[in-house]
Amino acid sequence: MTINADVMVPVTRAHPAAPTAAAAQQDETSAIDLVLPLLAVGVVGVLAGYGYVRRTRRARTRTTPGGAAAIGAAVPPLSELDERARALLVEADDCVRTSRDELGFARARFGAEAVAPFAQAVRDAESELAAAFRMRQQYDDGVPDDETSRRHALTGIVGRCQEAGRRLDAEAGGFDRLRALGPGGGLEEALQLAEVRFRELTARTGSAEATVAELGRRYSPAAIDAVTGHTEQAKDRLVFATTRLNRSRQAADSEDGEGAIRHLRAAEGATAQASVFVTGIERLAADLASAAGLLPAALTGAEAELAAAKTGGADLPAGELHARAAHADLALAAVREELTAGPHDPLDALRRIVHATAPVAVGRAGVLSVASPLVARSALDAAEGFVATHRGAVGSAARTRLAEAQRLLGAEPPDALAADVSARQARALAEQDVRVHGNPITGTAEHASGVAGVVLGGVLLGGAPDGGPPASYGGPHTRARRGAEASL
Repeated sequence: MTINADVMVPVTRAHPAAPTAAAAQQDETSAIDLVLPLLAVGVVGVLAGYGYVRRTRRARTRTTPGGAAAIGAAVPPLSELDERARALLVEADDCVRTSRDELGFARARFGAEAVAPFAQAVRDAESELAAAFRMRQQYDDGVPDDETSRRHALTGIVGRCQEAGRRLDAEAGGFDRLRALGPGGGLEEALQLAEVRFRELTARTGSAEATVAELGRRYSPAAIDAVTGHTEQAKDRLVFATTRLNRSRQAADSEDGEGAIRHLRAAEGATAQASVFVTGIERLAADLASAAGLLPAALTGAEAELAAAKTGGADLPAGELHARAAHADLALAAVREELTAGPHDPLDALRRIVHATAPVAVGRAGVLSVASPLVARSALDAAEGFVATHRGAVGSAARTRLAEAQRLLGAEPPDALAADVSARQARALAEQDVRVHGNPITGTAEHASGVAGVVLGGVLLGGAPDGGPPASYGGPHTRARRGAEASL
């Protein structure tokens, strides 16, 4: 096209394909704008699905409550948790008792300083176990009362028992090294010490037999019921101990170090149990003598307390005071009659005086504050001795009451009356357990190995219930270890 031309020249398109390219570019941009949101939605969907899968797996495998599947799979019934707590209390108590006995043997040989770390572990385990027993006592008393709190209480008991066992397990290896009796490890020295203990206890058993006979002449039969048969049971264990000591020496002479150690450990266990029986007789004789000497003063003091209460010294409603005073009058009159009738049980008489007078006491007779701990301590010693010598058959209920009695008597101030009641409950429950499970004291039951163990008085001596090695210092994971390198 030229300038200033009169002829109109048609305008032609220089690039006919340009509109098509622009349109294609516009279409591509629109497609990209559509794909990006779809892709983002897809990514979000994948991430959501992955998160759902993770949450599902976590809900199926979690150990804490949350979701029906988790509760049904991970949370045991309350009754099952209760049974576990009971079993662990018995297990932990046995571990502590055995470790305490083993510690005594080691202390006699190596001295207090050498066994200090192991003694501390036993004290730590005792503390954990005492807390567990306290929780169990409260649980048995109905505290707490809602299911969730009771479940937490049982879980706490389980945890305390496990911690007690863990503390003992942690020191078991060191205890083994201290008492190692392998070649050059002092087997001969340990044997000599065990034989000295055996001879001393044999002499004490003879004296205890004479003591029981004298108590029978001086007091009523009920006064010595708690130790009836103790000398016979002590003798049974001493017979077993001397047999094991002889076998231990024979094994040592034939260079069977492991067999010598196993027999020696069984002999020590039997000797320790015999000592419990003999000590029980000696303590009861001392307690009866103390009670007999205290009775006249206690009776006079109780009558003075009662007279003071009747004249308005007791801060009680008139009707309640009258009822309590009448009960105390009857109890004191019965005791006076027994004292003049002939042989009697001074401990039981003192117990009745204390329990009858306590509800109306106004604190004027100091003799009662002396009588109460004597009565409670005697009952506690009797229950402790019975549990110690029959623990193979004694369950958690008796042990719990025993621990509660120990706590009450050791509290500040001590609650001697409640401790006496709890201790006698513990003894009654323990005796019931032995009656239910049997008391295989009339014979011995050797395991197939011939040296694995013997059952006496409801306790397996010299072996584990499965025929394994004797129980040793340690918790549930170490107390049944075997071998010549195991602790004695």
